Order: sequence, then C-alpha cells, then structure tokens
Amino acid sequence: MSAFNPFTRRLRGFRVIDLAALVVLLALALGSYAFKTNAEVEDADAADTQTQIAREDKRIRLLQAEIAHLDGPDRIERLATGYLHMGPVDERREITVADLPRIARAAPPPAPTGAPALTPAADPVPGGAR
Repeated sequence: MSAFNPFTRRLRGFRVIDLAALVVLLALALGSYAFKTNAEVEDADAADTQTQIAREDKRIRLLQAEIAHLDGPDRIERLATGYLHMGPVDERREITVADLPRIARAAPPPAPTGAPALTPAADPVPGGAR
C-alpha cells in the first residue's frame, strides 16, 4: 500500500475522501445557485425586452394610423382649398401626352438669365508651349 491512501487516511477524524467529496458537493451547490441566479436575471431582461417590443409595436401602429389620417384625400383637399385657395383643374387646362409637342413649339424661348456666355478659353501659356 502507498503511504497516502485517500480512502483510509484521516485528517482530524475525517477521511480525506469524505472531505474532498464535501468540497465537491459544496462547489456544485454554489455553482448551481450562481447559474440559477444568472438565469433569473436573464429571464427578467428578456421579459423587459419583450415588454419594450410590445410597447414599440403599439406606438408604430398608432403612428401608422396617424399617417393614414393625415394622408386622407378629403383632408388634403380641405387644406388646399382653405390655405392655398386651390381648386380642381379647369377642363380647358388639361392636356394629353399627344399635345406636349405642340405646346413646346408654341412656347417662347427661355429668357437669358444674365449668366456670361461661354467663350473659348485663352491659352494660359504664351506661345502655346506646354
């Protein structure tokens, strides 16, 4: 037999193997407690995230409903008439695609804007050598 046999050797009245098993048992218990606590914290964070997602989804639906209300044709027509004094287009002012070339030929040429006319640039190097 060896001089150090953990099954028979005693330390202060306890077998060394029993003390080692107790240390392993305590380590497992503390480890499982730590993992359980960590899992509860993660679950709480996930629940908070789910609540925040639900709140944002509700806000998105509310904003989409508001956009649908603001884009309503009746509302836009009412605003255009009230603030901009706009009305329906007169039938005489409506044209078709076939009328566009005729209108383009009849329109006066655009007036000059006062921009200087483009002229060929003078040779920057005297004598034309580069």
